[in-house]
Amino acid sequence: MKTLSEDDREFFCDISAPCFQLLSTEEMELIKTSKTQIVFRKGDQLAKQGAFTSYVLFLIRGLALQYVEDTGNKNYNLNIVKPGEFVGLSSVFHKNIFPYTVVALTECQAYLIEKEAIASVAALNSKFTLNLIRRYCSLNEMLYENLRKILFKQMNGRLAESLMYLNEIKKDFPEIFTLLSRKDLADFAGLSVESTVKILKSFERDGIIRLNEKDIEVVNPENLAEVSRRG
Repeated sequence: MKTLSEDDREFFCDISAPCFQLLSTEEMELIKTSKTQIVFRKGDQLAKQGAFTSYVLFLIRGLALQYVEDTGNKNYNLNIVKPGEFVGLSSVFHKNIFPYTVVALTECQAYLIEKEAIASVAALNSKFTLNLIRRYCSLNEMLYENLRKILFKQMNGRLAESLMYLNEIKKDFPEIFTLLSRKDLADFAGLSVESTVKILKSFERDGIIRLNEKDIEVVNPENLAEVSRRG
């Protein structure tokens, strides 16, 4: 992890994300004076489940893996965090701890913004607050979808749905599957690594996907969607 100064070549001068364009000059100045620009190396933790937080992260570039940890070596992957997304947004309005862990899949660059600054601007700017609410509702919807997948789908359906989610990300980030281990893939579907490998091979035999070392190509998205739908 490295803190960037304005003299660094990687430094971003402005917060150009659409949600911040809703701010007045004074509100933007408050955000700017409350932020620090950080580079996280691949494998660095952007957030640690249960750790105290006084800031919110806004991802500028890179990809990160968001997951919840259980005892032992069990994790459940929730989401791929992409540029333009927040980490730790709930700490602004709820508990001062991270409810999940986030790890950099690639080198990531992010703004660390003091959560009091976000809260102050939200209290003043209704359009900005509405944007945060929409983002929060989207995260809640994602959590309910994950819960539905785990509760109501069989193993094939769970893995199929996880592959569909990651394949959608692959359109903008072609390297996504190569960044994930088979354990990572298993943790998206709530399966063991052994079951995941077995199902992947069966999908390949059925002509649904093509395996190329770590990369996965979905060659029949209609059949994959049907497997997911049947559960």
